Amino acid sequence: MKFKLLVVDDEKNIREGLAASLQMDGYELETAAAGDEGWKRFQKGDIDLVITDLRMPGISGEELLKRVSAETPGVPVIVLTGHGTVENAVTAMRNGAYDFLTKPVNLERLSLLVKRALQNRELALRHHRLEEELEHKKQFETIIGSSVPMRRVFDTISRAAPAKASVLITGESGVGKELVADAIHKLSPRKGKPLIKVHCAALAASLLESELFGHEKGAFTGAVSRMRGRFELANEGTLFLDEIGEIDQNIQIKLLRVLQEKRFQRVGGEDTIEVDVRIVAATNKNLKAEIEKGNFREDLYFRLNVVNIHVPPLRERKDDLPFLISAFLKEFSAENSKPVEGMDDKVRAAIYAYDWPGNVRELRNCIESAVVMAKGPVITEEDLPPTLRNQNDAGWIRIPLGTNLEEAEKIIIRDTLSSLKGNKSRTAEVLSIGRKTLHRKLAEWGDGAEEDGEE
Repeated sequence: MKFKLLVVDDEKNIREGLAASLQMDGYELETAAAGDEGWKRFQKGDIDLVITDLRMPGISGEELLKRVSAETPGVPVIVLTGHGTVENAVTAMRNGAYDFLTKPVNLERLSLLVKRALQNRELALRHHRLEEELEHKKQFETIIGSSVPMRRVFDTISRAAPAKASVLITGESGVGKELVADAIHKLSPRKGKPLIKVHCAALAASLLESELFGHEKGAFTGAVSRMRGRFELANEGTLFLDEIGEIDQNIQIKLLRVLQEKRFQRVGGEDTIEVDVRIVAATNKNLKAEIEKGNFREDLYFRLNVVNIHVPPLRERKDDLPFLISAFLKEFSAENSKPVEGMDDKVRAAIYAYDWPGNVRELRNCIESAVVMAKGPVITEEDLPPTLRNQNDAGWIRIPLGTNLEEAEKIIIRDTLSSLKGNKSRTAEVLSIGRKTLHRKLAEWGDGAEEDGEE
């Protein structure tokens, strides 16, 4: 990395001499003949260190130091002056100077100071980047998955989070839409501000209006005092509107107005309240279909759907099942103080064969129930909820009596592979055999050329 330095001094010989000396050390140099000129150059960005004279006409070096420290605290500033006093040194250090040198400048001393200051800056930048990466990773820990569909979700969250644009999260019930909203807020510049959540389907229209916008005392029967609404509470933060497809037309109109104008009035109030709120909404409904039916306003839909994040159902990302199962086993084993370590092959096959209409929420409840019911360290069929235990033919393989072991092995492998839509990696995992072994057996049986569903 080649660092860029800015030298600010009203004496041409000193300015150009310092620049020439520091260029020999391998740095890029910019120069300015006055404090205001130096400040304008600094504001353009990409300056890693500033060297400034203390006494200059116009903006002084002391004022430049204050501005740089306030604008970009991590950029080191070295102050030079021909008026070297202890008082000046103390003042400069208090204002954020990295160090203080008197004229005539000892170039070797300056070179050493610059090198040390930039090393410290580079370490600080690396530390900051590491903290950001760890924080970024931490926000995704609650959303479990590494399948291709989920990697797309993570990528969209990462790109959308820093923006101000509204986000519409779509997906079936139980896929984890609220977790996505949490991640968007925590990865955004608003993470230190409130994240306020409203479940739109849980309230009647009259109550929802008051909940969103607040009300004045006496606005309606039971309004015994003024109440701030969720928009006010979420000011400078994020407002998550869950099940947005359930709100009626009157609330839709008022919500649209707030999104357009960023202001509203409390129920029964006359004062206009301005807010800065980012909207993240979620729905399990097809809002385009609701628009065609006349149930949802198209203009509101476009306001909400600036960025769309679709969370896929569990049946479309079964590659995530091992990670979800492991996480839930660990969670509920600890919660119930039971040393449940895993599940037998029949249970695993049943879980993979099931379509999970209730998605991750249903899987989580299933694992919790199985852990509670388990008699030992391994979950068996009898520990499963009836929904999985009593599947008709799904998840089960029928082998006629009298079938020899070789034929039985063929039936088990072929039926499992078929039920998993040709995914050989998942089949090998479910049957607890090596992937190479599976490929070899399929090749021996003339099945090796069939399409591999994992691609």
